[in-house]
Amino acid sequence: MIKPEANAAFVCRMEGILDLYHEPYDEKRPVICFDESNKALHKHLRDPLPARPGAVARHDYTYERNGTRNLFMMSEPLTGWRHVTVTKRRRKQEFAHQMQALVDEHHPDADCIRVVLDNLSSHKPYALYEVFSPREANRLLSKLEFHFTPEHGSWLNMAEIEFSALTTECLDRRIPDAATLRAEVAAWEGTRNADDSTINWQFTTDDARIKLRQLYPANHD
Repeated sequence: MIKPEANAAFVCRMEGILDLYHEPYDEKRPVICFDESNKALHKHLRDPLPARPGAVARHDYTYERNGTRNLFMMSEPLTGWRHVTVTKRRRKQEFAHQMQALVDEHHPDADCIRVVLDNLSSHKPYALYEVFSPREANRLLSKLEFHFTPEHGSWLNMAEIEFSALTTECLDRRIPDAATLRAEVAAWEGTRNADDSTINWQFTTDDARIKLRQLYPANHD
């Protein structure tokens, strides 16, 4: 049985994120959804046969494993911007450098960047102190405001919607090496950004209080 305090913690974080999503756009206080995934690299042992009239493209079932690469996703749902970085690993070092890029490269004029992310062990503010000097870590953290999704609440992170699109439109095939992966991801990102593909998030706090009523105390309004 789930303890009442666990439900309370879930509800608190959930409502905080839902309210955040329905704030009007503020370029000085952007909301960025951040998440990560991975892609296994598989190299063809035999060249695939291309499609031709009367026959679909065919691929041999055997392949060569060529490692795995991590994918970091930044998504700004209200503006239709997203950025994907391919890395070899996903340690605290990589997370810290992603946050540095978010502050200095992607939103240098922002007063505060609200970041929605999950509770991976590497996604901790103190990771920046482990990677950078205290002065640099403090500078970056003064511009960042973290909003963590609750446990089992990763669906609240709109970056998952972007990963779904990336998988369907780009990654649902064999990719042989890291260089090809970076090129393909960059092409997908450029096309999707050019299309201004925003996310129209409909689920509200009021919806949650009806549809997820079982998570709330019995006496809630």
